[in-house]
Amino acid sequence: MGELFVYSLFFGVLLFFFPVFVYVDGYVDAAENKAWFALCLYRRLKVFGGYAQLRPDGVAVHLTEKKAVFVPYAEMSDTRKKFEITKGFQLWRLHQVIEVNGAEKLYGVMLAAALTSSVSAAFSVIRTRYPFVSLKNTVLLTEDRVLKLSLQAATVFNGFILTIAIVKKILEAIINWIREKKSTASWKRQPNS
Repeated sequence: MGELFVYSLFFGVLLFFFPVFVYVDGYVDAAENKAWFALCLYRRLKVFGGYAQLRPDGVAVHLTEKKAVFVPYAEMSDTRKKFEITKGFQLWRLHQVIEVNGAEKLYGVMLAAALTSSVSAAFSVIRTRYPFVSLKNTVLLTEDRVLKLSLQAATVFNGFILTIAIVKKILEAIINWIREKKSTASWKRQPNS
């Protein structure tokens, strides 16, 4: 019985510090006004996926055939703050393919050159901060009128970092609740005029 406890404790600690790879695959088609995405663990275990669509007043994210989430443009800045990524989640891979029209025209070649140079400049900034990240960019020219983007990003973290991030979020929520409670209590104590 004692051996089982020791083995389970050993493997639990090992898994706690074992790296977890999360892959995000995306595909954007401007003609269809849709962006498909999938979130996978270790590139094999799909966690969830769906597609997003731009609407006049916000973004509709379709997770299943019957379930969708609508995020208005006005609330997007607040939503971004809620899903802040801590430094423990390291970018490990960023590969993208951009497909544009103009294969037989001068503007297409100029557009491809401009996209390649601007993405290369952005990648050089990322490379100076994270030298171990795998970065790849490809621009494809086609004769059809298209604007498409395929993207694969991967992050790596472990159970320890995830636990720290969850504890940090819980503590931030408690601190905000205490601040709201104090501000409400001091407002209630003010004398009526």
